[in-house]
Amino acid sequence: MIDNLMPDIPRIYTAIAEWAACMIFITSLKKRYTGWTTGGIVIGLLIVQCLFFVTTGNVPIFFWIPCMIIAVMLMIGFIYFCCDINFRDAGYFGIIAFVVAEFMASLEWQITCTIWMKRPFGRMTGVFALVAIYSIVAWILWRILHTHLPKDGDLDISMKESFSAVLIGISVFAVSNLSFISADGVVSGQYALGIGQIRTIVDLGGIAVLYAHLIQCGELRVKRELEAVQNVLQNQYIQYKQSRESIDLINYKYHDLKHQIAVLRSETDPQKRNEFLNRMEDEIKQYEAQNKTGNKVLDTVLTSKSLYCTKHDITFTCVADGTLLDFMDIMDICSIFGNALDNAIECELKIADKEKRLIHVTVSQQKNFLILRFENYYEGALKMKEGRLLTTKREKEFHGYGIKSIKYTVNKYGGAVSIDTKKNWFELKVLIPIKKEQEVPNDK
Repeated sequence: MIDNLMPDIPRIYTAIAEWAACMIFITSLKKRYTGWTTGGIVIGLLIVQCLFFVTTGNVPIFFWIPCMIIAVMLMIGFIYFCCDINFRDAGYFGIIAFVVAEFMASLEWQITCTIWMKRPFGRMTGVFALVAIYSIVAWILWRILHTHLPKDGDLDISMKESFSAVLIGISVFAVSNLSFISADGVVSGQYALGIGQIRTIVDLGGIAVLYAHLIQCGELRVKRELEAVQNVLQNQYIQYKQSRESIDLINYKYHDLKHQIAVLRSETDPQKRNEFLNRMEDEIKQYEAQNKTGNKVLDTVLTSKSLYCTKHDITFTCVADGTLLDFMDIMDICSIFGNALDNAIECELKIADKEKRLIHVTVSQQKNFLILRFENYYEGALKMKEGRLLTTKREKEFHGYGIKSIKYTVNKYGGAVSIDTKKNWFELKVLIPIKKEQEVPNDK
């Protein structure tokens, strides 16, 4: 009977398994700190994890569950402090890592005990087996999980998704550890090999379920972002149509007014009357559609934004060859210029000194590239991180889709978006390759 039993997994083995499981995610996600700092945290947490498991090895049985909860929290904290992610995402990855660690420890100990019962081996052989099995399992799981982890390090897990992951983790842990329960309801110090195999299979099944859950969360994230981007694009197109109608109406109205002024000028000739009429004509000109770039869509967007800038004391200048945009879709032009100018206008409205409210737009061609440059003056400090502008708004989850929409649109044309700040000037630069069939003759 005794031959069918095997000892419990050494707690230090479990500690190393949990550390190795965390490393699967740490090596895949963006790091919060530099290499040396991250390396120090990795080594420190390995030591802490091992000391915790060794020192709690002889605690009373009713402390077993609290100790496991603390172990999971250590894993979550480990991932959070090493990776540039929010705490909810770290918790989600920590749950997966915990189930992975349970599987690794169970599988390794199952193999070790099976060999040990047939042929005793030395301590070094056991260490080698542990390192080999943990490394192989970790590498396989890393290859599987790595392809589905977010490249930007932000999975954006919802509360509902986090709760479901916790339930899956608890269920897997509870079922896999039923092998510890004896007929008397007391945790046993030894368990049958057959039950140990079942534990390993249950842990493997838990990994499969969480893997499917991870894929689903990733797909939902992409779906949410695409829906948000599509909403932005649609709103930009609706805004363009409204602006087009408004500008046409304004142009018709001011065209009629200019004819009226001409009639009045021919009928009477008082000096004061002429001066009044001249001022009236000058005022009309500033509201006339002045942005004539050669592209009607671009003219509409620029005119609409320039009218808004004039109303809010923002100096708006533009040097643009609209013919370079003829190959682009209407909605794409609206999206890029609408979002870029909206962001610039929002920044300028925060500047108290109206003389410093400056926006400049350039559309040009350099060799085989279309260059769109949006520049605006800013005051204060802008938070930049790896070329990304960090929002200062409270509702962060509802903002940032303007830049995302621009990047999404530019990616359709194989282009790139860059953000730079220099001497109180913010620059958003779009670079799009122009194919030969899209090139515009220089003598046009």
